[in-house]
Amino acid sequence: MKEKDNPSWKIDTRCVHAGEGTDPQTKAVRRPIHMANSYELPTDVEELVKTLSWEHLDKFNYTREHNPTARHLEERLAELEGGEDCVVAASGMGAIAATLFALLNAGDHIVCSEICYTGTQKLVSAHLTRFGVDATMVDTSDLNDVKAAIRPNTKVVFVETPGNPIVVISDIAAIAKIAHSVGALLVVDSTWSGLVTQHPFSLGADLVIHSTTKYINGHGDALGGAVIGPKAVLAEIRERGIVHLGACISPFNAWLILRGSATLPIRMARHSENAQKVAEFLQAHPKVRSVRYPGLKSFPEHDLSARQMSAPSGMMTFNLKAELMEHFAFIEQLKLVTHAVSLGHDQSLIFYLPTVFFFSDMVVMNDAQKEKYTRLMGDGIFRFSVGIEDADDIIEDLDQALAGV
Repeated sequence: MKEKDNPSWKIDTRCVHAGEGTDPQTKAVRRPIHMANSYELPTDVEELVKTLSWEHLDKFNYTREHNPTARHLEERLAELEGGEDCVVAASGMGAIAATLFALLNAGDHIVCSEICYTGTQKLVSAHLTRFGVDATMVDTSDLNDVKAAIRPNTKVVFVETPGNPIVVISDIAAIAKIAHSVGALLVVDSTWSGLVTQHPFSLGADLVIHSTTKYINGHGDALGGAVIGPKAVLAEIRERGIVHLGACISPFNAWLILRGSATLPIRMARHSENAQKVAEFLQAHPKVRSVRYPGLKSFPEHDLSARQMSAPSGMMTFNLKAELMEHFAFIEQLKLVTHAVSLGHDQSLIFYLPTVFFFSDMVVMNDAQKEKYTRLMGDGIFRFSVGIEDADDIIEDLDQALAGV
């Protein structure tokens, strides 16, 4: 099979060609989807041992272990993110769970972003603790909070940046130094960055996680997740987290994500460009109370975001100078923007999160935390994933909906 790989290629080129090749039988310029569960094994003992080991990922025996189509996606994502290797999973949470269950044992301690995807928050606070892992949830945008949480038995520092759902930026380079001071691994969930706008490995991260469902796929039609990092660590994650826990990706989903990722740099440029225009429009609108978007100079971590990210991505939050229920009336007026969960799709998606629901959904949220986030959220916030439609059309839709509030 003709491989397409050149380390000097720019990321736009690598998104198209990494993990690709010409099919040797048909000479097709796209690799086929391999939907098989099982593969004929060699009878030569030496070759059989190779096939059944994690040392030779170009040999296959059962799709739960790995699959040719999934392996092509792993090759691409490892190259794009700049890691030694990659393991893909059935979802972003599958990748997170596989990673944390492989790395942590009873008696270990984890420090985790308190502003993170609710599934991660619950996995860390409600489930890892059931198995004897100590967990401390902190505001990782505050380095003093991170330092105060670190213990001698801290094995993992898990940072989600930008953070979901409020848009919080954490200093990856500074937190890497804090984690490494006690020998802990820094794991960064970089999903909201869209991969091409942020490079955690260059800032000191040990492992990088993506929900490939989101920007990497980009079309809202396939679930997937990925963890990227050193080969030795990923071999453990593949066996303990994927094979033993079973969160293996569907080959068809892997193929869809592989296909979607080819246009990732173009889409992320458009997402960021559109979101900047939308954020500036909303910030200037008399009916909008607040906007949180890394591209705005008013954003608290604007300078950090500008240093850490090459573009501010397409995610923002905002709320209105209105009563809680009027926020839902605003959604009802929207014609182009879709009221839906998830993010990173080609189309614009919006979801209203009342603050009371946010607090009830979080496992760990004390009075001080509630007071802090009430100041940020008011009665609630819109989480807005700005799509790749024409920015003027998105703004026109928001404008007409705001007129009805």
